[in-house]
Amino acid sequence: MPRLPSIQLPTEVLPADGRFGSGPSKVRSEAVLELGAGGSSYLGTSHRRLTVKSVVAAIREGLTTYYDLPPGFEVILGLGGATAFWDAAAFGLIEQRSQHPVFGVFSRKFADVVAAAPHLEPPVVVESDPGTHPVVHPNPEVDVYALTHNETTTGVAMPVARPEGVEGLVVVDATSAAGAIEVSPSAFDAYYFSPQKAFGSEGGLWISLCSPLAISRIERLASQRWIPPFLNLRTALDNSRKDQTYNTPALATLFLMRRQLDWMLEMGGMAWAAARSRHTSGILYDWAEASDYATPFVADPEQRSPTVVTIDLSDAVDANIVAGVLRANGIVDTESYRTLGRNQLRVAAFPNIEPSDAEKLTRAIDYIAERL
Repeated sequence: MPRLPSIQLPTEVLPADGRFGSGPSKVRSEAVLELGAGGSSYLGTSHRRLTVKSVVAAIREGLTTYYDLPPGFEVILGLGGATAFWDAAAFGLIEQRSQHPVFGVFSRKFADVVAAAPHLEPPVVVESDPGTHPVVHPNPEVDVYALTHNETTTGVAMPVARPEGVEGLVVVDATSAAGAIEVSPSAFDAYYFSPQKAFGSEGGLWISLCSPLAISRIERLASQRWIPPFLNLRTALDNSRKDQTYNTPALATLFLMRRQLDWMLEMGGMAWAAARSRHTSGILYDWAEASDYATPFVADPEQRSPTVVTIDLSDAVDANIVAGVLRANGIVDTESYRTLGRNQLRVAAFPNIEPSDAEKLTRAIDYIAERL
């Protein structure tokens, strides 16, 4: 890390809240205060009792409303985050072979999990150049299409759609899309995510919205092959139907998720959240397009993420120095993904981010760039 220049940002360019991380992301202060106010009757209590089970029930019911899930769909919860869900899916959703469109670190990691599984056939991997997304290829030998709705590492969004003319479950990693990029339940069979991004909570939990086809596959594979209990999706399904998790969850995570979901529904649900993220990300993209030293990393506007904005800087402006000065001034987590290796900033535009704060961030970056 190069030595940082001493640059004090003036008040007029400082965001009211300086948290711009792509996950963990900004948690609403109001939700934290509510957690503190009710903590003595909630934190440290049994997750098998109504106090906590009612929160799990509210999350399941709230997500059913938020996504307008059709009859037969179920909301399943488990522990370990979306990373753990990859392992669970390798046991409980993929029957023999899966296809993986790979366009970043996280989409590749799921493919790597499947490639290492001794009971599965090698996955079909379809790749594209950095800053783009590949196209799904219908394949009659594939029984799961493992899509990524939004690649957190690169800021590329990929539409969720069923491949035409073939059967196979559509299983979607939605962690940095869920809650803020619109999707139709008709397009997926399992839409899974962790709540530490648009849903403004903490990590360590996975949630999957599952179709009747996915539930049938889960139940059938669980009866046919050995699966570690912690990774058994049928175990997670059985417990979710009781409004609980298989083992002890982080109660703060559940509480914050429920409060965030309530707030988003009150504000207008998915339509409101998606529009707000598009507006906030649009401020950042428009600024970069007009800048003489910044450029959106994703060249095609149709593939640009509305929730995770990646901005390349010219060689004359070191992104690490910019991010370091921002951090020294209380504006945090604007660094690019650690292995991408670009002179780049990465900024979240989840619904919790105020558009006015995104606008001030652009002014803060300009202020720093002018003094390097």
